Amino acid sequence: MSKDTNEIARLLSRHALAVCQTYLPNGRKTGNHWILGNLSGDKGRSMHVRLQGPDYGPGAAGKWADRATGQHGDLLDIIAAANGGISFPETLDEARRFLSLPRPNPPPPALSFPPSEHAAKAMRLFRSSKDIHGTHAERYLRSRAITASLQYAALRFHPNCYYREDDDEPLQAFPALLAAITDLSGTLTGINRTWLDPATPSLASILDPRRAMGRMLGHGVRFGVARDVLIAGEGLETMLSIRSLLPWIPAVSALTADHLALLRLPLSLRRLYVALDNDPAGAMAWAALSRTARAQGTAAFPLIPALDDWNGDLRHLGFAASRDLALSQLHPDDIAPALSPLNRSARGQQSPIPERGAT
Repeated sequence: MSKDTNEIARLLSRHALAVCQTYLPNGRKTGNHWILGNLSGDKGRSMHVRLQGPDYGPGAAGKWADRATGQHGDLLDIIAAANGGISFPETLDEARRFLSLPRPNPPPPALSFPPSEHAAKAMRLFRSSKDIHGTHAERYLRSRAITASLQYAALRFHPNCYYREDDDEPLQAFPALLAAITDLSGTLTGINRTWLDPATPSLASILDPRRAMGRMLGHGVRFGVARDVLIAGEGLETMLSIRSLLPWIPAVSALTADHLALLRLPLSLRRLYVALDNDPAGAMAWAALSRTARAQGTAAFPLIPALDDWNGDLRHLGFAASRDLALSQLHPDDIAPALSPLNRSARGQQSPIPERGAT
């Protein structure tokens, strides 16, 4: 392969989960593999795609094999098959589009995707849900020390949301927190479901209590309308924790580190904050998204928690310490709203506002 092709394959392997969710939406994550029926994207269990591993060689991320047919390949093969067996140059162009990379030559007309059946199902599910106020979903979020207002159009509750462990497993129903995934225009592209234990404000005791359906790539769950400043991060609970601490700054949850790395940003942004998870995946997402931001002229700053993530800080260190740590990492122009009577009175008198960079 050429140097350019090798680099594209390497970058794809680092986003193997996002590739699978985008081009093989009928599959599902089980451990370190994306499992489905075949390269055509049908449901089943014959084809396995490795999600994590080295960039190259044995056990590399993105390598796949179909035990029924003996076929095997990489993520470029998956992208080609998902787009009707397009040519290799067209496959590279589509991979560059997915990775938000520039093409070496003037781009051909963009490849179009048919309307997503999963997005339509997500819309129907969201419409059948109810307001979150006073529900089991609100109790779950409050149990995570989240004090932010939950009156967002993006958050809903479903008392009996279906869950199936696998295709041959019986259908179950659990209460669920639903979160709308939208694009920059506000159009719904998917739904994230968080299934809850019916008896306690905690996650349901199932293999995979969080699942998304529809198109996630580049999109997210939005809290507030971003114009010139935005905070982006991974998990829903993490970003609602950030909204508890810094309620005047709009936020978006990309739900996973892979999708955070590929989040699409408003061109109007002057400053982007990335609320990191303290792990290698969080560092990777910060590196990728900050590079995207700077390429479009947006200043990028990390928001680094003391513990694993900002919800962990809020639960274990408390509101005041977590708020002071977050404020210490803001640009001075973004600290001023914290001094307003509305934001100061929300939790009573807190400790003095620390300066950026203070320890």
